[in-house]
Amino acid sequence: MKLRLKACTAGLALAIGLGAGSASAADLKFAPGEGPFNWDSYNAWAESAPDLKGQTVTIAGPWLQPEDGYFRNVLAYFTEATGAEVIYTGSDSFEQQIVIDAEAGAAPNIAVFPQPGLAADMAARGLLKPLPEGMADWVANNYGAGESWVNLGTYKDADGQDQLFGFFYNVNVKSLVWYVPENFEDAGYEVPTTMEELKALTEQIVADGETPWCIGLGSGAATGWPATDWVEDLMLRTQPADVYDQWTTNEIPFDDERVVAAIEEFGWFARDDAKVAGGAGAVASTDFRDSPKGLFSSPPQCYLHRQASFVPAFFPDGVEFGTDVDFFYFPAYAEKDLGSPVLGGGTLMAITNPSDATNELMKFFELPLSHEVMMAQTGFLTPHKGANPAAYKDDTLRGQGEILVNASTFRFDGSDLMPGAVGAGTFWTGMVDYTGGKDAKAVAEEIQKSWDALK
Repeated sequence: MKLRLKACTAGLALAIGLGAGSASAADLKFAPGEGPFNWDSYNAWAESAPDLKGQTVTIAGPWLQPEDGYFRNVLAYFTEATGAEVIYTGSDSFEQQIVIDAEAGAAPNIAVFPQPGLAADMAARGLLKPLPEGMADWVANNYGAGESWVNLGTYKDADGQDQLFGFFYNVNVKSLVWYVPENFEDAGYEVPTTMEELKALTEQIVADGETPWCIGLGSGAATGWPATDWVEDLMLRTQPADVYDQWTTNEIPFDDERVVAAIEEFGWFARDDAKVAGGAGAVASTDFRDSPKGLFSSPPQCYLHRQASFVPAFFPDGVEFGTDVDFFYFPAYAEKDLGSPVLGGGTLMAITNPSDATNELMKFFELPLSHEVMMAQTGFLTPHKGANPAAYKDDTLRGQGEILVNASTFRFDGSDLMPGAVGAGTFWTGMVDYTGGKDAKAVAEEIQKSWDALK
């Protein structure tokens, strides 16, 4: 989901609604040596880690309760090994305040950005420092779709030189299709593994007199954003990743025939009355929070719902994963041979005020343990191939983590990478117009005009 945070004029340390505190080594969440954690690599690092007693690392980010507490539980293991104090401050106005603090020379050591756009802007202004030497190679070798993560964290510095500034930590997956296993079993349907099979299943459900999909674009002032996720996923499944990148930066225009084709692929699912619960006319008016409920009605109003990893928050109470509901990877086309691309988002860490202790903390974040402790506590997903999947809090997260690690390509939500007037403006409204019957080419041309107006 696309989120825009409110502006704030107070400093992070004084902001209303923040959560601030330091990690304590006195109360480690998980006893060393116990649980499904990589203690050996942690112990090896801890034995060679420098003595940092008396030093402090400050971190600012968007995580508030309870996530801030989970994160401090991770930082406690760094403090245990080095003696350094680590203070995390969370704010609901982080994106505004980090710029103010950096410009004033009062930035924390590390900033946790909820999306890469602001980090790239600050890097170009000289307000970020490159990550420690060797981290680019480490990410490429240790993250699933490693080069994707290096590219997503690489921005131009104040001299126009490409540098690795962003280390991604906590990722969400959008390339998911949700379904009810019992409904599939009763109807004799099987989970598709290719886009060709997914389309064939869609047509089979229609032929059986049922409705395949529930789709809702309603979201108040943000109505339309779920359709942008569909188009982004389909761009990654119909075109190479470099074409996707050119699209999100307008290196190719929005009305390029390849973009129009991806919009029309979305239309194959969403603009056919027989394929969508309530008919195509209901897609734009159905609230995205209500749209998955059709999976659970009796009889089912639909059999399939494409949405990100957060959507279970809108499932009925008492739904049991693996029994009452499950998901599968939104598949790629076998005939196009574009691998297994994954669309999503995530938070990245960047250095805003370097120090020796800060660099050592970034090395700590390379350890599987620094991911596993989060995996065990909350809905945290990581592309770290060395992290033990058994550490995930539940099977749902474990399955999503597997999709993430096995991705051939990862790309960030495209509309979040576009200028706000386009990605959170005309792209949203254009998708509403398209589902309402407007021609895809005409919609794409209008969106491109809005982009041209910004130049």
